[in-house]
Amino acid sequence: MCGRYTMITKAEALEERFHAQLAPELAGSTYNAAPSQAQLAILNDHPHAIVRAAWGFVPGWADGRSDVKPLINARAETAATKPFFRTAFKSHRCLVLADGFYEWRRVKGGKVPYRIALKTEEPFAFAGLWSTIHDSNGQAHPTFAILTTEANALVAQIHTRMPVILRPEDEERWLGKEVSVEAAQELLVPFSADLMTAYEVSAKVNSPTYNTPEAIRAIGHESS
Repeated sequence: MCGRYTMITKAEALEERFHAQLAPELAGSTYNAAPSQAQLAILNDHPHAIVRAAWGFVPGWADGRSDVKPLINARAETAATKPFFRTAFKSHRCLVLADGFYEWRRVKGGKVPYRIALKTEEPFAFAGLWSTIHDSNGQAHPTFAILTTEANALVAQIHTRMPVILRPEDEERWLGKEVSVEAAQELLVPFSADLMTAYEVSAKVNSPTYNTPEAIRAIGHESS
């Protein structure tokens, strides 16, 4: 699964990388993005705008229902057929903007956190699904879930699964509403391990309130 990530790339670099506009009031860094928070995404309804959406997907049919728990992840292998996600998979795909993510390796007596990123430290996009829900005042708010897949050779040293990181050349296709479910499914594969790095970070990242530059500082030995 993917339960925490980072998004610290400056607004100008994001706009250049994703060919989309980010309103100044929406810009801002996070060193420890956590579920329920509003994070940066590009929705296929407006592919040239970077917006904020709540991390925790609620399907349209559950809008307003308190008995439906938001989900932060969707399995790439089954999302297209699961009732919770299948409508969004057909027509509401999105890019979730990030530049690293955290995963925990099980060890005797607990878990050790790692930050995983591209070797270049460039931003990238998770494949996501989005929906719209309404608050008690009728105001619309987008929500999203991140798709996950089998871990590549690097991440497998830490965890069995990883978020789907789209290749840059596949991002436009993932957003394309004319792209079939079958064609979209083909994009949901593990990202190349050769292009990634992983390193141990402080256990303080276990808390979502720990959101400082020190969160991404390497400790111990690098894993790549």
